[in-house]
Amino acid sequence: MTSLPHVPRTVGVIGGGRMGAGIAQVFATAGSEVVVVEGSAAAADAARSRIADSLDRAAARDKLPVPPSDVLSRLHFVTDAVELPLESDLVIEAVPENPELKVSVLTAAERAVSEHTVLASNTSSLSVTELSAALQRPERFLGMHFFNPVPGSRLVEVVLGPATAVTSQVLGYVRALGKTDIVVRDSPGFATSRLGVLLGLEAIRMLQEGVADATAIDTAMELGYGHPMGPLRSTDLVGLDVRLAIADHLHRTLGDRFAPPSLLRDKVAAGELGRKTGRGFHSWTSGV
Repeated sequence: MTSLPHVPRTVGVIGGGRMGAGIAQVFATAGSEVVVVEGSAAAADAARSRIADSLDRAAARDKLPVPPSDVLSRLHFVTDAVELPLESDLVIEAVPENPELKVSVLTAAERAVSEHTVLASNTSSLSVTELSAALQRPERFLGMHFFNPVPGSRLVEVVLGPATAVTSQVLGYVRALGKTDIVVRDSPGFATSRLGVLLGLEAIRMLQEGVADATAIDTAMELGYGHPMGPLRSTDLVGLDVRLAIADHLHRTLGDRFAPPSLLRDKVAAGELGRKTGRGFHSWTSGV
């Protein structure tokens, strides 16, 4: 008899920014005890506030199945990976897309937890194989690519390294969160970033060439092809700096079709990074 999917009892999340906070929130909402690792007490407080605000908004829209206080009671904040519980079932890193940084936090987490803990990276484009090379237990490592905003997104892209041996366990965790998984092999950009970035870059080129304005390009994909959000608005939500970093990586690994347009570089250089700065390809000063 096949057992039903269940959430992990204890989850560690390294990084409490927008993605890490969202990942912590969904696991705590589902019943896991969650330890969030941030680099300082101030950053930990900011992560707590970020999650509390998100929970309050979800509750106001009747999108939260339990009171916000119940979720917050299952969240714990620390400032060093050494404080991760030894018997954590799952630890996910959600730090910026920098391979050296990711290797550093993953190896620190591996030293802090037991040999039974599953380690995962929320990377959207970096090689899971290369990240796993620094680990003592690569068979217990894989990619878990969540999408922004995590509480509202239905998909988790599960990326397998060459030694991964915990696939079924992780798929059970994903399904217990009420999300849908896709399983992909390790390849630059996986499935989602490769397709999403390519569409986004072409939309930016169209804007740069004056084919249409940003609203028209987004509306074309939303109403013409049924996309819930147009590629330029989606780029604003992800962050233009994040999209540029991914495009640069895919350009290096997959060739010129992923070359970032000059308009994207210019906007990043000007600090127009999307929703987080109030302006990208659209204005976000009036809220989301």
